[in-house]
Amino acid sequence: MSGHWIFTAIAILGLAVITVVSRSFFMIPERELPLPDWLKRGLKYAPLAALTAVIAPEILMTQGELLDTFKDARLPAAILASAYYFWKRGILGTIVVGMAVYLPLHIGWGW
Repeated sequence: MSGHWIFTAIAILGLAVITVVSRSFFMIPERELPLPDWLKRGLKYAPLAALTAVIAPEILMTQGELLDTFKDARLPAAILASAYYFWKRGILGTIVVGMAVYLPLHIGWGW
C-alpha cells in the first residue's frame, strides 16, 4: 500500500470511530445525565429552529440571494400550505395543497 491509501484508510477508520462514539454517547452512561431546567426548556424548541433554518432559505432565497420579486411560486405555495396546516392540522393535506399551488404556478405560468 502506498502512503496515500494508508492515510485514506486511517481517515476512514477514524471517522467511523468518531461517528459511533458520538452517536452512542447518550447510551453509554448507566444513569440519566442531569440537565438544568433551562436547557430542557430550550431543547423543546430545537427541532423547530432546525426546521426553520433549513426551510426558510429554500423559500426566501434563490442562487444565494433574497428574492427580489413576489413572482415566485414558492411564496404562495408556502403561505397557502401553512394556512391549510393551521386550519386542518394535517401533514398530507399540507403537502397536497402546497404542491397543488406550486406546480401550476411554476410549470404552467413559469414563475
